[in-house]
Amino acid sequence: MPSFGPSGAIYGDVVSLAPSAVRSGTSNTGTGFIVAGYTTMRLLLDVTAAVAPTSLNVTIETSADGATWYSAGTFAAKSSAPSSERKSFGALDRLVRVAWVIVGTSFTFSVAGEALGLTG
Repeated sequence: MPSFGPSGAIYGDVVSLAPSAVRSGTSNTGTGFIVAGYTTMRLLLDVTAAVAPTSLNVTIETSADGATWYSAGTFAAKSSAPSSERKSFGALDRLVRVAWVIVGTSFTFSVAGEALGLTG
């Protein structure tokens, strides 16, 4: 699990939106994570392997109701492994998930980090 520094109630809680796995196909999404009052997520996209890759595009999506999703932001496109990128995402609704598009055969990657800025 990536560390951005101290964690816990004051600093944030550890989250995993997409555990490390080989993924193929074109478009997919992860399971929605309940943000539960957090305002920001600091996440690490960690690409560890690529087979006949062209590109991997990863977007963090957010939703108030779990039916309508919109982009909270994207990572830069990845075309090889190993590759990683850390990025913060704010203005989050009640749910957050990861969505990806793979052009090529497969990528092995994970998206994990910390939820921060607990309100209330």
